[in-house]
Amino acid sequence: MRLAKFNIGDVVRHRIYPFRGIIFDVDPVFANTEEWWQAIPEEVRPSKDQPFYHLLAENQETEYVAYVSEQNLVPDRSGEALRHARIAEMFERDADGGYRMRSDAAN
Repeated sequence: MRLAKFNIGDVVRHRIYPFRGIIFDVDPVFANTEEWWQAIPEEVRPSKDQPFYHLLAENQETEYVAYVSEQNLVPDRSGEALRHARIAEMFERDADGGYRMRSDAAN
């Protein structure tokens, strides 16, 4: 098992698909269903032995929750605010534009 590259509150982008989001939870290795994993085309299916991140994600059309392997994420350095409706219930925005988990939202 390796250490996660990203932290809760980090804003990231998918390296292939056009969406970005904020990390709200991290699994040290794959922790979703086998059915979910098998639904990913084999040629792009990530290995299970890496961190997977839960994101409050958004693209141009919608907001949703995504589950993404570490190999498919890159830091989002745009500085643009996220619009996902659930961010305010889980995070506070710092003066420098970063996000930190609200103390009343921690599990």
